[in-house]
Amino acid sequence: MEKENRVAVIGIIVGNREEAAKKVNEILSNYGNIIVGRMGIPYKERELSVMSVIADGTNDEIGALTGKLGNIKGIKVKVALMC
Repeated sequence: MEKENRVAVIGIIVGNREEAAKKVNEILSNYGNIIVGRMGIPYKERELSVMSVIADGTNDEIGALTGKLGNIKGIKVKVALMC
């Protein structure tokens, strides 16, 4: 049985940009096959960055991506499965 793809919006807060940026970008690159688009905005007043990622993949793929991101120190991740 083939697993059905879902569209997800992934919100990422990067609290320690100097340490985490390379790891975040590496993970996102590894999952580039399911990423539709991404946007990142530095929020200088709060000393953090806010990213949004649109992904189109199975629940397992989206879960693996968000799980790996969430394991990075200083990163907070939330996912909304849209359809």
